[in-house]
Amino acid sequence: MSVLEVARDVLAVALLLAGTFLCLTAGLGLLRFPDVLARMHAGTKPQVLGVLLVMVGAAIRLQGWSATWMLLLVAVFQMLTAPVSAHMVSRVAYRRRHVRRDRLLVDELRTGGGGAGDRVYKGDEPADAPPEEPATALAESREEDGRAENGRAEDGVR
Repeated sequence: MSVLEVARDVLAVALLLAGTFLCLTAGLGLLRFPDVLARMHAGTKPQVLGVLLVMVGAAIRLQGWSATWMLLLVAVFQMLTAPVSAHMVSRVAYRRRHVRRDRLLVDELRTGGGGAGDRVYKGDEPADAPPEEPATALAESREEDGRAENGRAEDGVR
């Protein structure tokens, strides 16, 4: 074995070990983190990087074009699907109120397109979800209904 082959094998083993360590920490994060958003972070960031490191280490070790292209294809699909699926799962968790909203620094879904058509449900929740603060939402809805009735009465429309 030449020095170049030994260096290539050492690099491949180092990448494989680093990748498996990151995948292991991602799995532990899924078990240990307290809420959905933290688990989604653990399930995507280190896991995707770990899989990429494993793919690069395997491509260095296998040294074949067919294996390299297949590993590249797996890496591309991993980078495309993991963030999208984590985004969708976290958005559903937000809608179903499995997220502690008091711990969010920025809540774009709550302040972002807030309910012009519906006065009680102002966030990005499904229609069957109860409002977060039912008494406040009901009072605001009644106030808006009263203002709308007064506006119609002033216009002469009843």
